[in-house]
Amino acid sequence: MKFIESLKNVWKIEELRNRIIVTLSLLLVYRFGAQVVLPGVDASQLEALGDNTEQGILGLLNAFTGGAFANASVFALGIMPYISASIVVQLMGIAIPYLQKLQKEGASGQKKITQITRWLTIAICLLQAPGYLASLPSLGIPQSAFLLGTGPLFYFSSVSILVTGCIFAMWLGEKITDKGIGNGISLLIMVGIIARLPQSFLQNAATRLEGNNIMLILFELVIWFVIILASIMLVMAVRKIAVQYARRTASGGYEKNVMAGSRQYIPLKLNASGVMPIIFAQAIMFVPGLIGGLDSLKDSAVGQWLQTEFGNNMFGFWYNLVFALLIIVFTYFYTAITVPTNKMADDLKRSGGFIPGIRPGSETSEYLDKIMSQITLPGSIFLAIIAVFPAVIVQLMDVQAGWALFFGGTSLLIMVGVAIDTMQQVNSYLLNRHYDGLMKTGKNRKAVA
Repeated sequence: MKFIESLKNVWKIEELRNRIIVTLSLLLVYRFGAQVVLPGVDASQLEALGDNTEQGILGLLNAFTGGAFANASVFALGIMPYISASIVVQLMGIAIPYLQKLQKEGASGQKKITQITRWLTIAICLLQAPGYLASLPSLGIPQSAFLLGTGPLFYFSSVSILVTGCIFAMWLGEKITDKGIGNGISLLIMVGIIARLPQSFLQNAATRLEGNNIMLILFELVIWFVIILASIMLVMAVRKIAVQYARRTASGGYEKNVMAGSRQYIPLKLNASGVMPIIFAQAIMFVPGLIGGLDSLKDSAVGQWLQTEFGNNMFGFWYNLVFALLIIVFTYFYTAITVPTNKMADDLKRSGGFIPGIRPGSETSEYLDKIMSQITLPGSIFLAIIAVFPAVIVQLMDVQAGWALFFGGTSLLIMVGVAIDTMQQVNSYLLNRHYDGLMKTGKNRKAVA
């Protein structure tokens, strides 16, 4: 089989083999740390915490940390503070001239931005860690589970450990990126999500088997594979803009020609913003429930409606309608700030390239901006549909909440996006060093270790 042959080829390349081993080893360390409970907390009394973090926003946070959130683990904060810091720094780069200057300085500037992100990560951890510890009793952990009490000593030691755990997870992610294969931070999130998948599926399957609904399990799996296929299409879809280059001739003039060996198009992604619109929208969805809980509104009809529909009801109609609209808005916003059509047009002009029928410079920038606006609309709608599909599957098929989260939304898109990115890196190694098992035509080339 071609797949088996490809795996053999992967193992033949020593550098790729070592990178895969390093990646798997560091991921194993991360998964082990997710099971280590904070000192001073009785692990045998955490059942209620697990039950209360299976649904809603807490269920999503628990999925991102691979169950560490519900285990009161040293990695309970996961890698999310680093993700939050990265988003903040990226958005601040639009308004702060100093960060804009660093972005233009290449590798040295990126190194300084990374250092700023790390310090901001620590600051976010110092805010989130006490909040997490303070919420543990309200999430179902009895006072008897705190073996050393909940005094200053417990808070100081636990906050220190949680912050250190997040920093260590960040270090693991960076080491995977440098020494392993794929994007380390993304892989840590993906592995945490995948770790919850078997348990969620088995719990839902057990419920179906109790009702003798075996065919329903198979039908759910078919729908799951279809939505995975749709997510892959969304991640991979591009609009190709044809490009030509002016090449210098022997007589000293220029002729319009396509440069040999260069890419003949600009690929504009249908979903250039990735999962960021969903993350932004998810953060905003906290606000209506908080407003409804204010003292001045909580006893009124409006306040109670806001708490009911937006407090912890991720699968309700109004929640998902507002959620979908916010995703569409944020997709346009994030695409506008992350796809620099002006810079693309300048780089194209500087390299002697042009889009047939479009003048280089400002007209090229306006044309690219117009195309991005046209493809962003269907891309944002498609993204919104995938994001709210878990709610659809819950309402139509009464799927358990934990298993429903894998039918779309951030979890599925992260899994698909990271898996595609990692496979592309593996394929690049195979293409550069070994043709066997990957290319159907052409002569085989001996692997270079």
